[in-house]
Amino acid sequence: MPVVTVSGTTGSGAREVARLAASSLGIDYVDQEILVDAAQRLGVSARAVAQRDEHVQTFGERLASLLRTFLERSAATGVGDPMMGAAGLEVLLARSYGDLTKSPEHEVNDSLYMKTVTAIIRELSQRGNIVILGRGSHLILRSHPTGLRVLTVAPLEARVQRFAEREGLSPQEAAKRVHDLDKSRVAFHHKFFKVEADDPACYDLAIDTSRLSFEVAARLVAEAARAREAAPP
Repeated sequence: MPVVTVSGTTGSGAREVARLAASSLGIDYVDQEILVDAAQRLGVSARAVAQRDEHVQTFGERLASLLRTFLERSAATGVGDPMMGAAGLEVLLARSYGDLTKSPEHEVNDSLYMKTVTAIIRELSQRGNIVILGRGSHLILRSHPTGLRVLTVAPLEARVQRFAEREGLSPQEAAKRVHDLDKSRVAFHHKFFKVEADDPACYDLAIDTSRLSFEVAARLVAEAARAREAAPP
């Protein structure tokens, strides 16, 4: 059951490579947007869920079920925030790197965020067959026996150009956005993990996507994931 984490500098194609690798491996892909969407599904009543086919059909539904179990377990053990609930979880998971690296007044929420995301990512890794994008997942799962940790990089000029095309921005606007997003990502890793975001020692595989296409990079990731899973412990 492959477990792959993919991280990368802004515009380096981490999201694209992660999605393509998941497709190549025939496994699920999860990122912040998908987690937030799953949290939104928690508004569906337990009765409505029980009335569905007993085999949950889609990954989104399985992820929502995982989040629901997480909230119920937290409430039962008293370790969760009593004000979290489904709506609170959605807001928490939607926080950006920038939101998480602001003033000290947010430190209580930051602690809750990391505790929550860490628990969810570890739960996903235990179930396996998953590609996880960002959120410090490569560090949360650094001890996973068969996990593959991937870093995507590219020169700044190439990243700015990609970002401008993707977001419909001018080169100047794109350069500022890439700078700000890179800065927030670096600050996130410093604050919560005390590491450099792109330290090669934190990864098993680093790919320069200015030299290899996203498709080729994804095939490399898929092959490395298979080899990692097949390697003796």
